[in-house]
Formats: sequence, structure tokens, C-alpha cells
Amino acid sequence: MVEIVEGCRLPVLRKNQENEDEWPLAEILSVKEVSARKLYYVHYIDFNKRLDEWVTSDRLDMKKLQFPKKEAKTPTKNGLPGSRPSSPEREVQNGTARRLIPSQPGRKRKANCGGTDEDSQDSSDGIPSAPRMTGSLVSDRSHDDIVTRMKNIECIELGRHRLKPWYFSPYPQELTALPILYLCEFCLKYLKSLKCLQRHLTKCNLRHPPGNEIYRKGTISFFEIDGRKNKTYSQNLCLIAKCFLDHKTLYYDTDPFLFYVMTEYDPKGFHIVGYFSKEKESTEDYNVACILTLPPYQRRGYGKLLIEFSYELSKVEGKTGTPEKPLSDLGLLSYRSYWSQTILEILMGLKPDNGERPQITINEISEITSVKKEDVISTLQYLNLINYYKGQYILTLSEDIVDGHERAMHKRHLRIDPKCLHFTPKDWSKRGKW
Repeated sequence: MVEIVEGCRLPVLRKNQENEDEWPLAEILSVKEVSARKLYYVHYIDFNKRLDEWVTSDRLDMKKLQFPKKEAKTPTKNGLPGSRPSSPEREVQNGTARRLIPSQPGRKRKANCGGTDEDSQDSSDGIPSAPRMTGSLVSDRSHDDIVTRMKNIECIELGRHRLKPWYFSPYPQELTALPILYLCEFCLKYLKSLKCLQRHLTKCNLRHPPGNEIYRKGTISFFEIDGRKNKTYSQNLCLIAKCFLDHKTLYYDTDPFLFYVMTEYDPKGFHIVGYFSKEKESTEDYNVACILTLPPYQRRGYGKLLIEFSYELSKVEGKTGTPEKPLSDLGLLSYRSYWSQTILEILMGLKPDNGERPQITINEISEITSVKKEDVISTLQYLNLINYYKGQYILTLSEDIVDGHERAMHKRHLRIDPKCLHFTPKDWSKRGKW
């Protein structure tokens, strides 16, 4: 019998969105044996990694098996075959890729970002205090290794929700063998058993994220969390976010970041719905570093609400902003939808001036919305609104565009109310330390 090894490619049976059988080409990433039965971890070529899964041999089409091609080893300057020169931004230590953030004048950076003893994970629960530091966490595909390409957490229990992670996250190695990883939904501490969680809940006083509540309307609140002041919470937030964000670079040094956590309130407390992070100082006008709506709350308008909130903060700061790239596939869809609706709302609200066609510049749209000029232009092009007519560019709104926009806005019930925002921007450049 032919032995299937890592790197082999062959068609694998899976169900598509219509629940019909299909046989896409897949790559074998790993092989393991459980109860005398072989299981194969497969990545479907040209499909998102969140669909990767363990399959049994009966789902493999052995007739079309392709064995991996042998790569020629290329010597480099240092004589190590196949090794790459390190980039100035990253160095590799003991198989761990970590990003180097250059220190800036007047700021002392701590090498150890594990937080103080008071806010570290409770060692009495039998799990390590620091996240696992193995595997490359950069979004550069050339640095991927087999560890980070595979989901390592089976299931997460967070409050009343059970979540199936989509991607690798560097939780401690000991926790990856558990059928369920338990998280405190208020402080996001990770625990190895339900009993440990129940014991923790008798001691945990938090019923909302740490930090300042800067927005509340109805049951929706936003909390601003400083990555330096609330280091352990911020790191735990990054760990759960990595389960659902493929491109996320996980920063153990959370000092340079602010985290804005959206919650939904009920009598038991403020339950996390999603969050976004942003740099305290961004030279690229980024107003979002990472953004995530947790899966139980997706497709309910919360993603747009997070995006809208990030731009409301930019308006208060008097800046235009843009999210860091690359965006995930779902992130790009959300942003494109938000930009389209926001810009069309402005255009459809314009009134004719003395019988003439209303006029507006791209710079004016950018100033009104705080959406960066490049994003305004790309959205207008995506909607195919820009036309060249009699020596000038004009925007033409077709009936289909108008009808589609009105239908979309009719469904959009959740909106940010600027009157409920209590936010004072800080000038981080004038602070000696974040």
C-alpha cells in the first residue's frame, strides 16, 4: 500500500456551502494515528485555512495522489542550506520568529512583557503564566512553518458560547491536547478545566473589561484598554483573536497599543462581542491594527459597528484613518461595505445648488467621514461611480446603486451615536513613556 506523507497532494471529499459533495485538491500537512486509525490534516488548495481539518483515509482519492517534489538545497553566505538572510525587522531565536520593534529615544522598553505578578496567570491552575513562544507569527507566508499552519485548539468555551477556532494560536503546549479550553469571559484568563474555571470565577471580581468605559448606548458599551497598564488582559485578548485571524502578527509587547473592546450588557455583566486595536502613535495614519467580531456575533451588524466606532474616534482626533493591511477576506468585505454605505450616504444627501448639479470633492468626502482619501477613491472605483464627462470627473449614481444602498441602510439597525461617546484623545508623542 502506498504511504501518504506530509506534502502529498490529492483530491479530498468535503461538503460545500450547499451541502453537496466536492473533491477539491488538498495538501497533507500532518499525519497522526488515533486508536489504530490514521488521520490526515489537510489544507484545501485555494480555500481559506479556516476550512483545514483532520480527515479519515476514506475521504482521500488515492488514484490521483501527487508526491511532494524534492527541493534543491541552496547554500547561502553563512553556509546553511536553504536558510534565508534575516530581515532587519525580525530575528529568529530557537526556532521562534519575533518582531523587533526598534526602541525610540526617551522610551525604555522592557525585554520581558509578561506583566507583573499581580496580573499574571494564576500558577495554581497548573498552566504556564506566559503564552507559548514557538512558531512564526508573521503574516509573511515564506516564514510559515508546519506548526503555525495547523489549528492547535479544538474548542474554546467563553461564557455561554463554545467556539471552534479557525487558525493556530500560541497557547501553552500543554493546553493544545485538551478537548475544551476554558476562558473567563471577563478577564480572558485561560484555564484547563471547568473545575479550574469555577474556582477562578469565585475569585475574579471583573464583570467588564479593565480600562475606561468611553461609550454606552442601550446594551452596547466600548472600553478603552491601555496595552501597557493592562498587559495580561491585552495579551490574552491577542491569543483568542489569533484563533480567528490568519494574518495577525501576535505582539507580546502590547505597550504601544490601545484596545477598544465592544461588549453587550445583561444582568450578569458586560460580555465581549469583538474588539479592535490601534497603535498609540501611527506614522501611516492607521486607525485600526487588528479588528475582530467573535464568531457568535458575526453577520449581525457588529463588525460595521466596530469599524464605525474606529472612524468616530478619528473624527474626535481630527484625523483621517485607514486600517492596517493586509485585511483578511472577511475584513475586506466588511470595510468595503462600510466605506460604500458611508460614502453613498454623503452623496445621496447632497442638495442641488441653484438648480446646478451638487458638487463635492474627494478631499471633502474624506474630511466629513475621516476615511482616508485613497480608500475613498478605491471605493468610488469599486462602485464604478466615476465617469469622465466634458473635461471633468463626475459621479453618477444609477438607480441600481441607489436602490441597493437604501435596502442595505434599511437593514442596518446598529449605529454609533456620537453624543454617547466620551473620549478625549491623548497626545502620545509628548509622553516619555506609553
